[in-house]
Amino acid sequence: MFALTFPEYGPPSVLEVATVPEPHAGQGQVRIKVRTAAVNPFDWKIRAGYLKDMMPTQFPATVGSDAAGVVDEVGEGVEGVSVGDEVFGVGQNATAEFTVLDHFVAKPTALSFEQAAGIPAVAETALRTLNLLNPAAGQTLLIDGAAGGVGSTAAQFAIADGVTVIGTASEANHDYLRSLGVVPTTYGPGLEARVAELAPGGIDAALDTAGKGSLPDLVKITGTPDKVVTIADFSAAEHGVRLTTGMGETQPQLALQKAVQLFEQKKLTVAVDSVFPLEEAAKAHERSEGGHVSGKIILTVTRD
Repeated sequence: MFALTFPEYGPPSVLEVATVPEPHAGQGQVRIKVRTAAVNPFDWKIRAGYLKDMMPTQFPATVGSDAAGVVDEVGEGVEGVSVGDEVFGVGQNATAEFTVLDHFVAKPTALSFEQAAGIPAVAETALRTLNLLNPAAGQTLLIDGAAGGVGSTAAQFAIADGVTVIGTASEANHDYLRSLGVVPTTYGPGLEARVAELAPGGIDAALDTAGKGSLPDLVKITGTPDKVVTIADFSAAEHGVRLTTGMGETQPQLALQKAVQLFEQKKLTVAVDSVFPLEEAAKAHERSEGGHVSGKIILTVTRD
């Protein structure tokens, strides 16, 4: 089968489509013929070698964890899923003709394959961070970087639970945030004063998805580092803030189920920033690395 691979660490140009062995579904797994796969920041950080000390890579290496497609193999112990079903979920080496999913759910008919592939990682991260912050109905959550995949998903999860959300983004994305029910503001210097004007009653919790140096401000705004969580700032410990990377603390199946439930209740909008054919994966990685992305970047792997 074909798969997106890279023979060495490097820039997006090292990505290439190559022939690799086919995987097969094991216990509790399904194999899908991949229609679409997401590009997550984690993918290009591995490709660039930023995580080589934490996660050594064997070359040639394959790419991706989030995919949507059609089931063509059902592993032992899997119930309620048949060959031909449309599903999406989480696996390994997902940007390929076939991939095996460890966690998966049925794709609602109204959810496109592009949207479906964009859900798994952001839904898991959103649920994990909200569980750590535990904002209650009637409280106010501040999200720094609310227009991206994780930020927008966390905002919608929280709003569905009755939480008021204030989110930072560039002014170009403020209408998008308003459409989600988020109160928008700009990021950067002066954040504390801007938030105080929008939330005179104070901020109960803050989530940093951007990693752009806002942690000192978020601690001041909430009054304590215990109410701040980051997924992107590795200086978190210096500020007493919790950094969560997902290692050993993920709940992907619950996140997938919650996302589908909210989508079917029309409480979750899945934004797609851009779609690239597999052959233009380098362009997709470049866009992801450039930041300022609204929604998910998706690769079309196969078609009907």
